[in-house]
Amino acid sequence: MTIDWRYTVEENLGVLSVAGYLGPDAVRRFTGAIGWAVARGTGPVIVDLAELRSWSAEGQLAIIEAARRLSAAGRGLELAAIPADGSLVPAGDGPVIPVHADLPSALAAHHAEHGEPVQGRHEWRTTGWAGGEQAGQ
Repeated sequence: MTIDWRYTVEENLGVLSVAGYLGPDAVRRFTGAIGWAVARGTGPVIVDLAELRSWSAEGQLAIIEAARRLSAAGRGLELAAIPADGSLVPAGDGPVIPVHADLPSALAAHHAEHGEPVQGRHEWRTTGWAGGEQAGQ
């Protein structure tokens, strides 16, 4: 079982929405999605987990590693709508990972609105993402 993802560059931030199960089989795909985020956009990356069914310890470690990778690139990682069956317990030596109740709360913290037309807005997604027919747009 794996994940599907959509990465949207908003004004001064990115939103990476993840759906499915973030387990050992999905870590590589998640790491690839973070690669897209590192290479595109500026500012923090909000990882929207509203469509994530669950995550394993390996999935949580992948998120912590993503926070480190983004930090090394001068960007932050934030989480929105973490799964109800667990909480992220980052290692004490990593970057702080803010957690928001949901995506609107995360965007409000940055005074941004998801879905509003933004000049230069771009979106990439896996073919399995609902409504998506291409891996990248």
